[in-house]
Amino acid sequence: MTRISTRPYAFRQAELLKQSGLHPVLARLFAARGIVSADELLTDLPALIPPNRLLNNEKAANFLADAIAAKKKLVIVADYDCDGATACAVGLRGLRMLGAEVDYIVPNRFEYGYGLTPEIVDLTAREKSPDIIVTVDNGIASIDGVAAANARGIQVLVTDHHLPADTLPQASVIVNPNQPFCDFSSKNLAGVGVMFYVLLALRAELRKRGAFDQQNQPKLDTLLDLVALGTVADVVKLDPNNRILVAQGLKRMRAGRMHAGIAALFRVAGREPRLASPFDLGFAVGPRLNAAGRLADMSLGIECLTTDDEGRAWQIAQELNSINADRKDIEREMQDVALLHLDDFQAQDTHTITVFDESWHQGVIGIVASRLKDKFFRPTITFAPGDDGLIKGSGRSIPGFHLRDALDLVSKHAPSLIQKFGGHAMAAGLTIRADDFASFQSAFEAVGKSWLRQEQLERIIETDGVLEEAYYTTDFIELLDSQVWGQGFAPPIFCDEFKLVSQRILKERHLKMVLEKNGIRYDAIWFGHTESFGERIRVAFRLDANEYNGVTRVQLLVEHVEQA
Repeated sequence: MTRISTRPYAFRQAELLKQSGLHPVLARLFAARGIVSADELLTDLPALIPPNRLLNNEKAANFLADAIAAKKKLVIVADYDCDGATACAVGLRGLRMLGAEVDYIVPNRFEYGYGLTPEIVDLTAREKSPDIIVTVDNGIASIDGVAAANARGIQVLVTDHHLPADTLPQASVIVNPNQPFCDFSSKNLAGVGVMFYVLLALRAELRKRGAFDQQNQPKLDTLLDLVALGTVADVVKLDPNNRILVAQGLKRMRAGRMHAGIAALFRVAGREPRLASPFDLGFAVGPRLNAAGRLADMSLGIECLTTDDEGRAWQIAQELNSINADRKDIEREMQDVALLHLDDFQAQDTHTITVFDESWHQGVIGIVASRLKDKFFRPTITFAPGDDGLIKGSGRSIPGFHLRDALDLVSKHAPSLIQKFGGHAMAAGLTIRADDFASFQSAFEAVGKSWLRQEQLERIIETDGVLEEAYYTTDFIELLDSQVWGQGFAPPIFCDEFKLVSQRILKERHLKMVLEKNGIRYDAIWFGHTESFGERIRVAFRLDANEYNGVTRVQLLVEHVEQA
């Protein structure tokens, strides 16, 4: 079941925002998204929360400044997704700018799995012989890995944003906004954001030590295109602090001031950097980078982000593009198989979905879980075969069901069921024995049953209500596009009643409509739908500027239709 609802907003709040000089529709949209003052909309760098507010960040800066002074060798251990790759690239580029000797290693997910494991410590020690390991986008759960590094006399600096367990690793320093006693007000920093903050603190410490002054210090803002990409691709909430990081990164991209690899990924995806939007980062650039970690080896993605050679960047971008095309093919096949497994799926009888297939690919199960969750609107975990009788699962959730906490509860009820797990509210990963799949399935469903009420299993399309007809213009679309929308700061969807003038099917897959209200006609398209409707309909839609034969016209991108 899907239904359309309208987001409530405080009228007084919207009025105050309007009085501060905001466009009346923007004032209403922002009020509905919890914005209280125009200060929360600032996107200039000075508005960032100061780096010293992040627990242990100054300690990390001292630790790294000492390491640089003693010419110690640092090795970054990265995660194999887009956030991990950008965090690694930001760490490599930033630490080198600040005088460090630094290298990196990224675990192959199929051989080593996630995070700083004892095996990765051994590999790093053998291949790179570091004095210090710096984790990015991982490490908060690596109790054994950090112990293994300590035993070898390698110090560890953990930079991460994942939720910690009850015990923290015995690292030299841990920087993570989600660790206990950290009162940093943005708990939503991505891994790349945490690394960027560590660099800001390190630069301030080196300034204090006289390495350079405000005038000739290394310009860390050149890294913001990478920070923006990782932040959007990791689907963390775009709170005011993250919106500043993303807005600054997009500003650099639009001005053509981006790293060679990001420019190449835009080009290979057929997107225009001068019109760069969070949508481009999340759906065009990000997936191409992620594909390397899913199917091959993320070092290819990291090389794309760390090379300054445009020819090499273009070569890698093309390679990543073709890996991403393979990923799409594999994903399509897996989705078909998943739908066969769920052939007799009765939505009303179940609160969760868990599926396993012998033929599935570990690197792609997360995307398939995401697609199934979108289709059935249930917390979903898909499993693929691992080694030694184990299977690996990747899960995606719906609002109101905290996935990591649910897995935590399952493992507390049945301690031997889950071998290991980790993640966030909306996404998590785990490993179980293949023989335990059925037991896990029922244990997970039991949590779903006790936590989820029936109305939470209805998909609700939240809209911003009626849009006044004066704003169905390309100018207004430009104004909307210049804002930073994304996770937790939803792009505007409007909703209204229209007369359906005509409807036809396009390419056997899409519904093309002409709608009318107050004598004005609008073109509309609903991708992936072929239903037909009666004369009066209620439509939830986004505004889009559609360019055709050199003419730009407003069209409505339909999100949902119901009979009025």
